[in-house]
Amino acid sequence: MTGKNLQHRSHIGPWKTPAKGHLRIDPNGDEQTQLTRWRLDTTHDRQAWRYLESDTDCEQWPPQNNAEKHHLGLDQELLPDVAPAETPSQSIKNGVSYLSQLQLSPGHWASEHSGPLFLVPITVIAWYVTSTPIPPEYAIEMKRYVFSRQNPQNGGWAWQAESDVTTNFGTALNYVALRLLGADKDDRRMVKARRCLHSLGGAGYAAAVAKFWLCVLGVMEWSGVNPFLPDIWLAKPSDTTAPWNWTLALRTAFAPLSYVWSKRWSYPLNELTTQLRAELYPEQSYDSINFSAYRSALSTSDNKFPKHWLVNLMNFLAVWVYLPLLRSTSTKQQAEERAWEFVYTEDENTNYIGLTIVSLAANLVATYIREGEDGESVKKHREKQNVYPFMTRDGMLINMVDGCQIWDIALIVQTLSAAGMANDPDYRVLLQKSLELLDKHQLQDNVPNQDRCFRQHRKGGWGIGVKEQGYMTVDATSEALRSVLLLQEEHHFPRLISNDRLQDAIDCMLLMQNDTGGFCVYEKRRGGLDLEWLESSEFAGKSVVSYDYVECAASVLTSLALYQRHDPKYRAADIQHVIDLGLQYIQTAQDRDGGWWAVWGYCYIYGAMWALECLAVFDKSYETSVHAHLGCDFLVSKQKPDGGWGESYKSLEAETYVQHAESQTVQTAWACLALLYARYPDREVVTRGIKLLMRRQSTKGQWARGPNEGGVGTGTVSYSNYALYWPVRAMGEYVKVYGDAELQ
Repeated sequence: MTGKNLQHRSHIGPWKTPAKGHLRIDPNGDEQTQLTRWRLDTTHDRQAWRYLESDTDCEQWPPQNNAEKHHLGLDQELLPDVAPAETPSQSIKNGVSYLSQLQLSPGHWASEHSGPLFLVPITVIAWYVTSTPIPPEYAIEMKRYVFSRQNPQNGGWAWQAESDVTTNFGTALNYVALRLLGADKDDRRMVKARRCLHSLGGAGYAAAVAKFWLCVLGVMEWSGVNPFLPDIWLAKPSDTTAPWNWTLALRTAFAPLSYVWSKRWSYPLNELTTQLRAELYPEQSYDSINFSAYRSALSTSDNKFPKHWLVNLMNFLAVWVYLPLLRSTSTKQQAEERAWEFVYTEDENTNYIGLTIVSLAANLVATYIREGEDGESVKKHREKQNVYPFMTRDGMLINMVDGCQIWDIALIVQTLSAAGMANDPDYRVLLQKSLELLDKHQLQDNVPNQDRCFRQHRKGGWGIGVKEQGYMTVDATSEALRSVLLLQEEHHFPRLISNDRLQDAIDCMLLMQNDTGGFCVYEKRRGGLDLEWLESSEFAGKSVVSYDYVECAASVLTSLALYQRHDPKYRAADIQHVIDLGLQYIQTAQDRDGGWWAVWGYCYIYGAMWALECLAVFDKSYETSVHAHLGCDFLVSKQKPDGGWGESYKSLEAETYVQHAESQTVQTAWACLALLYARYPDREVVTRGIKLLMRRQSTKGQWARGPNEGGVGTGTVSYSNYALYWPVRAMGEYVKVYGDAELQ
């Protein structure tokens, strides 16, 4: 697409395409696109945003649908009001009515899934240095989004959206991103940001990942970064510290990072990067900086997880002994080739989408170095450029993954079933389309050379998003299986997924259990907990070791129990062994005070919901199980005076319950569900929570979002549809237990 109506006023490096038309100036003086001209392109069941610049484009595309209006904040003006609910069933009806209007034509729901504030910067830098043309409307809206997340008091940025702690890491990267996106260095907000960065010591004190990307851009020297040695890929198979024993997220990111680091490649200096060299460091010229002195320098704000002394020793020995004295040219070449093999196979196995945007951005740079600007891999990366950006009322962010299509569909199917609407003729088409998408996106093969590239068996599984990306997750698999069973076996929808394919899903899940009885997410644990000493992420933590997650274990066991009701003979002994071991894990994972620490939603409320539902499935309720009893008492002790529950994301890091200042809608729904599943005997406790949910429902039928709903490491990530269906599910279970009396 080419734009002709309005030229962008700021220099944005290699992005020479003029900006799109129909722009306005927002209250901050920034350019903003016309929100009514954005559309979701759902080709291949994706959620790619496209801007319709011309009137001809608008005529060729359908009018903006309700999903697009919802995500852009336009639904309040354009959707009709509904009658206020007086009973839970009326609230359910209003909520499901709103939710159903957001289903896209292929059958899924679009979803924002972001949170870390470095996702936009690393994407922008990767596009910039590889001369990947960025749609100008993307640049305009990304700039608007980054500014919207700036701390108004000190001008800096945190590392993730919910934190109020400004970091050097977040400030350095977001400042650079804004300059690449066209922000003027003399803009008052940029002046404030620069002052904040300098007060933190300048970019030389940023976390290692930020330093890496600044070196790629050519505004820092490689001597200022601790080694990302690709040589570790040459380790012996028996080496317990080798990268194939790390978490999947770390090793898929480390492969391209190590390849690029070993090449010491930097973007050629131009006018803008020359300016950045002068802006990022306080009171000294770039050429006078001894960057090697900053290799291990860190602002206090970035050093949340100090490196183990052995890691510091290894970095010292690598820099001063191994690299200058021992590393041969042939070793360097072999290491780079092995790292490149992982980059290439990751691209091929994920269809150039990657596990996350973190690995994808680095893979793009690695392929650009390897193949050049016109390389085939670079072209394929550019073809998938639009799978991660997501448009919101605040501008365009970058999602962590390429979508949550399967995850949301599975949970929405279960919500409608819990609400008694699975057989309602008004929602039959919605559920049929959901089943068709679950059918379409089940993974029915394994990746080639699975052992060579250290991939988990995936045949029969589902990923969190679409099949094309290629990664299975155990919880998405279990929830998708559960939803298929509900639709095909209990609500008598057409049998699209055969028994053989259901058995494939069971086989896939059974291979995922660890010897502890717990489950990780993407794969069975490869390395032991003793690898924690290798932790080097500095600002986020928990990146090296694959942990057991109570929510994943509970999800698997609950779906296995449902499967056994419909096919009690298939691998009965194996399934029972997994259930027995898994139940033992869930019970021993409970803290002494009754809470369960979870990660993928924060934190103890989320863990309690999954654990108590699972225990209830196996007849372990408040009255019959000491674990369920203790779990309920723990939750009840956290209820707020208004009847709701609210937990801070800080629980993720503290690993103890931290109250939020206010009750949260989604967390209140989780707590009510947990107590209902466990058959907690005091009805009034749950009723107060349900009343809060009903009070918070809007005149359109939906619930407003609060803080980010999910966790990632010690930070947060958004699941923007959670507020639309978890309250409905809670009220559905409430009506099952207590009926549908009017609640005032």
